[in-house]
Amino acid sequence: MDRPVLAFCVPKFAGDSWRAAMAEHAPHVVFRNRFEGFGDPALVRYAIAWNPPPGELAQFPNLACIFSLGAGVDGILADPTFPRTVPLSRVVDPDLTQGMTQYVLLHVMLHHRKQRAFDSFQRERLWKPLTAGPAGDVRVGIMGTGVLGMDAARKLRDLGYAVSGWNASRKSEPGMTFFAGMGELSAFLAETNILVCLLPLTDATRHIIRAETLRHLPKGAFFINAARGGHVNEDDLLAALDSGQLAGAALDVFETEPLPVTSRLWSHPHVTVTPHVASQSNPKTIAALIGESIRRVERGEAPLNPVDFLRGY
Repeated sequence: MDRPVLAFCVPKFAGDSWRAAMAEHAPHVVFRNRFEGFGDPALVRYAIAWNPPPGELAQFPNLACIFSLGAGVDGILADPTFPRTVPLSRVVDPDLTQGMTQYVLLHVMLHHRKQRAFDSFQRERLWKPLTAGPAGDVRVGIMGTGVLGMDAARKLRDLGYAVSGWNASRKSEPGMTFFAGMGELSAFLAETNILVCLLPLTDATRHIIRAETLRHLPKGAFFINAARGGHVNEDDLLAALDSGQLAGAALDVFETEPLPVTSRLWSHPHVTVTPHVASQSNPKTIAALIGESIRRVERGEAPLNPVDFLRGY
């Protein structure tokens, strides 16, 4: 009997590290990528995907499960031919969560402790003390307190920051304030000094960061985006930075990636650009999760962390 094939559907990447990791955690599955050829499409039972070309997944008629390489699945669901009868599993990985929390805490504290100003003073050889103020006076608002957002929120709370969260539905957590729905978005923003976007990208959240929402923030707020570039209207963001409505921004994701060299975000004096590295998938840990999901599917069970197609995450 032919062994089931796991298709690695990640553009421009052979996935050798993933091949080795999957050989350990699902040795009965044949790993193939587009460079060597997927072989008989009918033998492909599983696929690992990240922004696959439109139609690539639809060519496999016997898919039993598709695995996203990240917590977000918008790049997969954007394909109009995506086979929505096939379960889609997203990553919920402690390493991925820890990496995202590190990124958020890094930029919250860089802003709160005025490190960028001190960097500038050092270049100019200026001895110029600035007062940061206590963490409890800094109101950090996190848009999207799912697995990633909630972990960052808890760590920020434990460091003494005043933390609030905004989601589509109501949540609760000791020591935090929560807002829900579009009707409470402006109230959430009005109480936020540092805004962090960790939302899933859906039709409802695309360009949620725009002039209309940015104007509700206190003047001089700071913005961190480590979710998706599609959440932000970049022209409106630049206008808010130019006017001083925003004091600065740390951006890891962009509408077009790589960020075009012509983008003014590269050179804006109050913007920190990182190349979509806030949190990166670790083949060793994620392959173990995929292997467990494959065993579940082969027992007739649902995979780990199945996506709700109606919600888009």
